[in-house]
Amino acid sequence: MISQTLHTGWTLRATGGPVPTELAPRLLDADVPAQVPGTAHTDLLDAGLIPDPYLDLNETALAWMHLVDWRYQTTFTATAAADGEHLDLVFDGLDTVATVTLNGTVVGRTANQHRGYRFDVAGLVVEGENHLVVDLRSALAHAREVADEIVLRPRAYDHPFNMVRKMACSFGWDWGPDLQTAGIWKGVRLERWTLAHLQQVRPLVTVGPDGTGHVDVHVDLGRGVDDRHHGDVVLTAALAAGHGIGDHVATVTVTPGESTAVVHLEVPGAPLWWPVGYGEHPLFDLSLTLGTTDGETLQTYERRIGFRTVELDTTPDDVGTPFTISVNGQAVFVKGANWIPDDHLLTRITRDRLERRVDQALDANMNLLRVWGGGIYETEDFYDVCDERGVMVWQDFLLACAAYPEEEPVWSEMEAEARENVARLTPHASLVLWNGGNENLWGYLDWGWQQDLEGRTWGFRYYTELFPAIVAELDPTRPYCDGSPYSPGYSAEVDGGAPTFHPNDADHGTRHEWEVWNRVDYTTYRDQVPRFSSEFGFQGPPAWTTLTRSIPEAALTKESPEFLLHQKAADGNLKLDRGLEPHLPTPSAFDDWHWTTQLNQAHAVQYGIEHYRSYWPRTAGSIVWQLNDCWPVTSWAAVDGDERPKPLFYALRHAYADRLLTVQPREGVPTLVVVNDHAEAWEGEVTLRRVDVTGAAQGETEQVSVAVPARSVHEVPLSAALTTPGDATREVLVAELDDVREIHLFAEPKDLVLDPAAVDVEVRAVDGGLVVDVSAATLALDVSVLADRIVPDGVVDDMLVSLLPGESHTFVVSSGTGVSAERVAELGTPESVASVVRSVNSCARS
Repeated sequence: MISQTLHTGWTLRATGGPVPTELAPRLLDADVPAQVPGTAHTDLLDAGLIPDPYLDLNETALAWMHLVDWRYQTTFTATAAADGEHLDLVFDGLDTVATVTLNGTVVGRTANQHRGYRFDVAGLVVEGENHLVVDLRSALAHAREVADEIVLRPRAYDHPFNMVRKMACSFGWDWGPDLQTAGIWKGVRLERWTLAHLQQVRPLVTVGPDGTGHVDVHVDLGRGVDDRHHGDVVLTAALAAGHGIGDHVATVTVTPGESTAVVHLEVPGAPLWWPVGYGEHPLFDLSLTLGTTDGETLQTYERRIGFRTVELDTTPDDVGTPFTISVNGQAVFVKGANWIPDDHLLTRITRDRLERRVDQALDANMNLLRVWGGGIYETEDFYDVCDERGVMVWQDFLLACAAYPEEEPVWSEMEAEARENVARLTPHASLVLWNGGNENLWGYLDWGWQQDLEGRTWGFRYYTELFPAIVAELDPTRPYCDGSPYSPGYSAEVDGGAPTFHPNDADHGTRHEWEVWNRVDYTTYRDQVPRFSSEFGFQGPPAWTTLTRSIPEAALTKESPEFLLHQKAADGNLKLDRGLEPHLPTPSAFDDWHWTTQLNQAHAVQYGIEHYRSYWPRTAGSIVWQLNDCWPVTSWAAVDGDERPKPLFYALRHAYADRLLTVQPREGVPTLVVVNDHAEAWEGEVTLRRVDVTGAAQGETEQVSVAVPARSVHEVPLSAALTTPGDATREVLVAELDDVREIHLFAEPKDLVLDPAAVDVEVRAVDGGLVVDVSAATLALDVSVLADRIVPDGVVDDMLVSLLPGESHTFVVSSGTGVSAERVAELGTPESVASVVRSVNSCARS
């Protein structure tokens, strides 16, 4: 096969819709240089024709783009198809409703961002210059028309995002902007072939009971019309040597008229791919060559694979129905986060950016990312990075928070995209679970949809028939579940009545816990012991530098239009204040409110995670909402839209550490829970003592011997002497084992008698940043250095460090640009130090 990339010479212009008068001469009457892959938003940004949609009120100012139609066009040089030669125009991704025209002839129409397209253009390509046009219609206008034809279905947001196969969060979400992109968002090329081409390749990897690795490379061939008059073709699969194994090669001959084949490789004693924290994650280079019998290579395919098995245990037990992922026979407690597209303008996401984000997940001790159903099937780069680092991936099918029609044209598009992406992702060892969608089963039952639907289809057959059938056919090596949340055994209704199990039942399958954020205090996380918590979270604003970049200084108030445009949650600020009030002092200044709400976010999520982890193996997973943001916004993310870690990020690192001490109630009695998610047993003497804020002992120190096996949890009853303070506002319980500590409070932080000036700080410059030495005269809780306030690109090595009286800690701030001597001198003043070093103690000043 000969491939000609068509990424140059493109231009863009508007062809209809509400283009502002001042832009009409530049957009309707002239062409704008365009990048492919790219979108209208990124092209207009590059041309200086629109402001940055992430700043100020610009998102609203660009709403006119929702209903504009666009034309991309280019001219390319090519040769006409020779006799017997096939010529295909291939688009890997079009966003979204497109008409493709080549040399004046329409070759195809598309309406799905989540799949690729191949058009036969052998009769249209001419010798010399060829003119290619892609007309993109407003996806919103198209969705409204589909809704008029087959009746709009219920959904969580105003736009009819469930009526077109486009990234759902393109239309806005409670953390994302309403910027409905349009463009050629993936590659485009011209492919020439004769005898055959690789239409689909699916490497299915299994491991036998004896440790033999098996690779079945399933191949679908595109064959020529006159295939019977040509010779055989040969498929050769090769696994390159590495990680202690030699080369492995197998060949299959495909005779004329045949279009499918399987090439099998066996690898005795195959080294296993393990999730991070459980072992190594070796990958092997797999190649497939399509050739002729006389040795001519027609086409090649290359991917990396890993040997491992994955199972999902949903066998009913005496509690209900577990939801436990096992890799290579080892049950894994999932320490994860939900993943959204890392930039709303998708074509700006690079492999380097993905590496930085996944490395942050690793730094926070995570072992899984859930690709959420309102985003995209990620690029190969994302899954490659997860493969390399041992990060498991839970992959949703792309349906979220809505009822989806099962009529045409939606059904066929849903099936085509599912087939393409299931097949595409089969090589990736990191992918451990397919999931039918996000909150749709729950929505049908509890969100008033049934009345609105009046018996119309809503997507149930996708989750229970189409998707499981496709996974069983194309990727039987991985488990599938119907949705999240989801209770195995759930049916929409039984004999016209209630379902067997509610889809969000804590005792069965997966659960989403959103009452905490929406209605109740975070201490109520402990009211439920879910089998698996696949969504829960709490909001907090982005880093200060991210916030001040995105809105002007004059708008730094909770009520400003600019701040509220970057706070998408319904009553978000009200919920932040309500969640704050029981736990931390209520601040008056916006600067203090910003820090205190960030701190409360960290406290809330850590509280939930420690509760879930303390119940392993009954609770088998914790997937916090969410790891990342796609723009600068107040949200549930641990890493903000400018890639800066929030205090929550460091709380996740602490809560997801392999070894954890946490005080939890058991039958109303405070109990120390020793969590050991490590490959080795944890043995030693736990030291337990009650002290006051000055460090003075309150009662006797106690020691308890523990021997906690690998991957297990052990409960240590605590004596009344330890758990009964004389003054709850001045005393804490300290538990220590090796280098792990838990400081348990008997009162809420706001009620503690803490010295706001408990810490002394010294700042000194070092190569690549600076060092902040903090020492505590009295108890100092959650001491944090807000590195971006020192230098915009500053990142601190840790946060939320609690110090007992007399202790000190050194924080290291790294900076690519360095820290000036003037800035170091400035930080020596008390006012500047207070702005960059915060703690629970400092909240008392708010």
